[in-house]
Amino acid sequence: MGRNIRKLSLLFAFVAIVAGMYSLCNRVGGYVTPKENSVEVVKKVDEVPTTTPTTVSATVPTTKTKVNKTTKETVPTTSSGKNYPVIEKQFGEDGITYDNFCVKNYTDYSLDIATELKRGLPFKIEKNHQVQVLIFHTHTCESYLKSDTDYYPSDYYPRTTNNKENVTAVGDEIEKQLKKAGIGVIHDKTKHDYPSYNGGYDRSYQTIQKYMEKYKGIKVVLDIHRDAIGEGGESGKVKPTFKYKGKKASQIMIMTGYQYEGGGDFPFWRDNLDFAIKLQQTAETMYPGLTRPLNFGEYTYNLNVCNGSLLIEFGTDVNTIDEVKRSGKMVGKALAKVLQNN
Repeated sequence: MGRNIRKLSLLFAFVAIVAGMYSLCNRVGGYVTPKENSVEVVKKVDEVPTTTPTTVSATVPTTKTKVNKTTKETVPTTSSGKNYPVIEKQFGEDGITYDNFCVKNYTDYSLDIATELKRGLPFKIEKNHQVQVLIFHTHTCESYLKSDTDYYPSDYYPRTTNNKENVTAVGDEIEKQLKKAGIGVIHDKTKHDYPSYNGGYDRSYQTIQKYMEKYKGIKVVLDIHRDAIGEGGESGKVKPTFKYKGKKASQIMIMTGYQYEGGGDFPFWRDNLDFAIKLQQTAETMYPGLTRPLNFGEYTYNLNVCNGSLLIEFGTDVNTIDEVKRSGKMVGKALAKVLQNN
């Protein structure tokens, strides 16, 4: 009997340890998972994707290709020939609609968009060509399809260290437009999610602090990501897309956080919200259809580093690299206009 009691005690202790580790993993560094809704899959911070390993291979698992004889494009296939659907969709009105754009408010803050727009931005870009904008990527290896098809192969792995195919290519497009506008910008391409995905936000926070210490004039901090929508497999994945001048581009989702009970210190949340709303309005005015509803939620995501910090999701893993680069160029132009007109 005594031996059985000891075994049961050890079992309960093990269960308690596992439960504690699970709770800790969902609150790494004080970050809390935002609320989700039934349509959009909102990224869980520092939680390892269930469909991918914790490490990112420098060489992505091999996918065979074939040439489309009509378009001359190289399109992916697999040795098994198993493909899953890509569901192309343009997200429209949802949440609070104001003028030509929408905001989805997941907080307890009573949001009056007109009031927020009147507040203006709390910072001003100086005309001195010093570094005032930092672009970086917490999940640097997030990548895209190479070609526009209505399917993706079963062994598709949407993460790569190749900067021509991951989110750094989007950051490059934003950087180019800001430089053309005479705005000083630096684009960091550190792979915060390689070789380990876990702890990415802790590592990107260190990168932000390093640059803000070196360049005292930084006023805007942008974390550029890629989203994922849909269950995958036979149910398919969603590709948020719109057309501009006859060409497809990915839709974007701007994300901005909130000081909530139990969350970390976030004194700049309202300034960031105003910045996000202004960019959302300008981007949608310049390029109708570019934006999905702005996501205002109970999370931090390192957005508490300054009063000009945003996280922007460009497309999903089934958008093409060309589509997201087009959107990067558009966002760069819209951002330049917001900063110059402030």
